Order: sequence, then structure tokens, then C-alpha cells
Amino acid sequence: MGGVRLAGFVGTRYRWQIQPRFFVILAILAGVIASIWGLTALVGVLTRPKPPELPGGGRVIFPDYRLFGYSGYPGAGALGRLGTGDIDARLDEIVASGADYAGDRKVMPVMELIATMVHATPGDDGLYRTRVADDVIASWLETARKHKAMLLLNIQPGRSAMFDEVRYYEKWLVNPDVSLALDPEWAVGPDEVPGKVFGHTTGQELDAIAGWVSELVAANNLPEKVVLYHQLHEDIVTDEDLLQPAEGVVLIKSVDGIGTPTAKTGLYYRIASRTPEHVHLGFKLFFEEDARHGPLMTPAEVMDLSPEPEYVLWE
Repeated sequence: MGGVRLAGFVGTRYRWQIQPRFFVILAILAGVIASIWGLTALVGVLTRPKPPELPGGGRVIFPDYRLFGYSGYPGAGALGRLGTGDIDARLDEIVASGADYAGDRKVMPVMELIATMVHATPGDDGLYRTRVADDVIASWLETARKHKAMLLLNIQPGRSAMFDEVRYYEKWLVNPDVSLALDPEWAVGPDEVPGKVFGHTTGQELDAIAGWVSELVAANNLPEKVVLYHQLHEDIVTDEDLLQPAEGVVLIKSVDGIGTPTAKTGLYYRIASRTPEHVHLGFKLFFEEDARHGPLMTPAEVMDLSPEPEYVLWE
């Protein structure tokens, strides 16, 4: 009986002696595994591609930046200042002039390229518009990147559907530094001729385009993208309340009136009073047309507008 009890006691004692060592070994193994896992996770973080950013850095446009730029088409000075002279020199001019509009923000230079251009004649397809060649967009985008600028593709749709024109440029819009500028003044109906009547758009149409761009931003992990629409007078955009905020999209309305400073500011205030709160305001000036009506507005006069324009464009 005693031998049996002794054997049982010894066996019990032996089991209690090895148990702490077992847990020590487990703890060591767990530590090694955790270290390997942590190192693997760290390597994954360090090697993960950085999300694309805006030309000047970051992924959010406002309130960090104020946009300032020129519009145009290569070799066509009548269509905007970007169409004359050396393009790099024009970008240097944008950067220098933009400083006068900076205020308390960084200035993001903007090149607004007329990508879909309206015409007074129907063309072979009867749509009264042509599209710029890919090599032109590629060249302007290369210039924009040299100057850390944003490229806006301006759409003058003629009789074509504005949404169709927007989707045509999808391969360019997946770039983080390419955004949209819509010109509904030139969006006419199937029996209308651009230049003989004013075109128009609706909040519903703009909302559909903004929603599509929002999906593009999400699918490609892009920084915020601009959807800008120009407005020459009050009646060009109807049912604007149907234009809703869209994730990853910055909505901007550029007020494009031509005339004396008094006329231009009056139109700005009238349109601003009817603009949804989630739509940012811009202001367009014309080197030649405005000068014919009176003195050009100074940067101080432009920045004295309320609300302060967050996009200033010269044509």
C-alpha cells in the first residue's frame, strides 16, 4: 500500500514539476509567433502603395486650397489665354498670378482644357461638337504635372448628351489630377443650334454625373475630384435642388457673367443666393470682353466678394 501511495505521489510531483516549463515554452512560442506576425504586418504597411494624392499633396481640396487658372484650347487664342504662347510660360504665369488670390490658402494651379468643343455646324454626326485628340490631353496633362497643377476637361456638348461626353473621358478621369468642367450654356436640344440659343442643364443631370464620378473615385481610391459647372446667367441651370452632395466629389459653380464690375458682381450675388449650400462658388473673368465694358476687376475686388470665390478662372 505504501509503495503504491509513494509511486502515486512521485508521479503527481513529477507532473507538477514539468507544468511551469511547459507554459514557459508556450509563452516563448507565442512571443515568437506574435513577433513574426507583427513584423509581417509592419512590412505590409511599409510596402503598401501610398494612396494617390492631389497635385499639391493631400486628398482634400477645400478648405486647404483655392483653385486658380486659365482656360483654352491649343492654338486658339480666342478661346482662352491657355491657347496662346508657350504653355509652360502660361503655367508659370498662373502660379505667379494665383498668389494674389491665395488669401489664407494654398493655390492649386488649374488648366481648363476645352476637351469637347461646340461648333456652329453639325459635323458628320450632326452633334455640333468635336472631341480633342488623346495626344493633346496627354501633352497638357504632362505640362500640368510639371507644375503640380490640376487639369480640368471642359465639356461643351452641343447636341450630344453631356453624360455621354463625360463618360467618354473616363480613361483620363481615373487620374488623381484630372477633373471635370461642364459648360451647359452649350448643351442644346435635338432641334437647336448652339450659338443661336442658350443651352441648359438640370440639377438631376448634374446629380447623375456627380454620382458617376463619385463611383469612379471610390473604385480607384482617388482623392477628391472636382465637378464644376459654368453658369452664364440664372436660367441655364434649373431644379438645382436636385443636385445632391456626392462622396469624394467637390461641386463648384463658376459664375461667368461678362461686363462691368458692377454687372459681374450683381450677377454673382443673384446666382449665389440660389446656390445650394454644398456647392462651392467660383468666379470667371475675361481678359478681352470684360475690358471692353470697363476696367478689369482687381484681385482685391474679386476676393472681396461674399461668399469668397474658391475657384477663380481667367479666359
